[in-house]
Amino acid sequence: MKAIRTLLVGALAVLATACGTTNTVPITGRKTRLLVDDAQILSLSSQQYQEYMQGATLSTNQTNTAMVKRVGQKLASAVENFLMNNGYAQEVQNFQWEFNLVNKNEVNAFCMPGGKIVVYEGLLPITQDETGLAIVLGHEIAHAVAKHSAEQLSKQTRQQYAAQIGGSVLTQVAQAKGYGNAASIIDMAAQIGFNFANLKYSRDNETEADRLGLIFAAMAGYDPQLAIPFWQRMAQQSGGSTRSELFSDHPSDEKRLAELQKRMPEALKYYTPPTTTTTKATTTKKVTKKK
Repeated sequence: MKAIRTLLVGALAVLATACGTTNTVPITGRKTRLLVDDAQILSLSSQQYQEYMQGATLSTNQTNTAMVKRVGQKLASAVENFLMNNGYAQEVQNFQWEFNLVNKNEVNAFCMPGGKIVVYEGLLPITQDETGLAIVLGHEIAHAVAKHSAEQLSKQTRQQYAAQIGGSVLTQVAQAKGYGNAASIIDMAAQIGFNFANLKYSRDNETEADRLGLIFAAMAGYDPQLAIPFWQRMAQQSGGSTRSELFSDHPSDEKRLAELQKRMPEALKYYTPPTTTTTKATTTKKVTKKK
């Protein structure tokens, strides 16, 4: 019996540490152990994104649709430029950006791995303008850049394997060591019901996305200080009968706002206020000499 317990503990240890790569999150420097590589997560993301879009109805509001694409592309360009110049150039190839405004009256948005971003029309009355929208998109892009989806899938996969370990411990460990192909990851994701569009991140993930989102918005030329009134509006909205998905699994409104204030000096280092040029009017006075 003792030997079996020892074997189980050893198997769990192998599942926790073997197979996968170490990911370092840009800016925060946080390290995570991922059981899925970029190719696997992008394959699964592409499949789910295509399925989602087939059932979605795009907004017919051309002005708002253009705004979502414009703001999203500014953020994407700023993020890619940062990655290229700060040792993460290999990550840029993982992004094929796409920004869509969906006709759905919910206060929500999400970004799938690979840069597939969806904004619901119900969010726009809360964002109010391009800067508010940039704060949201910066937050969602941060989830993708930090590979939070891969982190959550790795976590749930470990839990799934741990739950299955029993009489066939060695077989399960062998499977864990060998599930390095996209098909097996997709099969596992199906078993645990993993869905990018409805993914609930951990509180640590959400806090990290808030921090990175502030910085990404600042990089793109949007004033990060306006994140405070935006999230205050979100807090007021969430106090109603329908709680926004953007607040799922996140610390309280007070803690979130306090953390954003704490991170504001860091974000402002990346922000260059737009310059305005003024032209001084000159007048020419005609002098007529008396003859």
